[in-house]
Amino acid sequence: MNLGIRLHDTKEGTFEERIGFAKEQGFNCGHLALYQMLKEFPCDPAALTPGYAMYIKNVFAKNNMDIAVLGCYLNLANPDAAEMADIQKRYMAHIRFASLLGAGVVGTETGCPNKEYKPVPENKTDAALALFIKNLKPVVQYAEKMGVIVAIEPVATHIVYDPKTARRVLDAVKSPNLGIIFDPVNLLDFHNYKQQKEICKEAIELLGDDIMMIHIKDFLPAIGHIESVPAGFGVMDYSDIIRFIKTRKPHIHVTLEDTKPDNAVAARKHMERLYDECEV
Repeated sequence: MNLGIRLHDTKEGTFEERIGFAKEQGFNCGHLALYQMLKEFPCDPAALTPGYAMYIKNVFAKNNMDIAVLGCYLNLANPDAAEMADIQKRYMAHIRFASLLGAGVVGTETGCPNKEYKPVPENKTDAALALFIKNLKPVVQYAEKMGVIVAIEPVATHIVYDPKTARRVLDAVKSPNLGIIFDPVNLLDFHNYKQQKEICKEAIELLGDDIMMIHIKDFLPAIGHIESVPAGFGVMDYSDIIRFIKTRKPHIHVTLEDTKPDNAVAARKHMERLYDECEV
């Protein structure tokens, strides 16, 4: 595994300091969300120049770290036409920027069919899925032109809420530049978490060839919901995921989520130990 961290989970500091903090804690790649990481510089589409990209790229190179994901988590199912045009413009700016950065993927979740990005029962309708696919297609077409991979991340409360729905999106768009970010915990909720192994196996079976990178966190059951916690601090069974990585995805980027500076190293060591102990 090429283990990394969501960079806005590192210790507070300047952009350059936070990349250094991640490297000091033993990580080799990072999930970069511009709006959450680069507080000292603007990140609107007009700001994303080649010079800006080279600056960021050089900071990562100085620390011998990859940019695993350039995050752009905007709602591609927003029903407002004017707002959607601006959202797609922002995605295309991120894609152009990623081509200059050498980022692994431009990552996104799959939205909700309202302006508030609020989970609603309508998320699980064919109409919502059709709206998302319609708005995703021009973004992926632009990614094809720029030689960049867009990776969607299924989430239990969003439009693409399970492996079967993710497969429908991949089959509808039909692009080598569209892939999957596999976050096993994001496929779980209070109603299905006891079937975590079956859900992970289904995801690997249906989406395995298209999984471009992996997010790792853990979870604990709570009253009426599940609570996300760092890897190794919950009840997640990673055995099938680790075996999948070890046998089918050499050197894949794997970034930790929901860590804090004081537990990130423990979470990293937990995943490294599971990898070392996994028999294939």
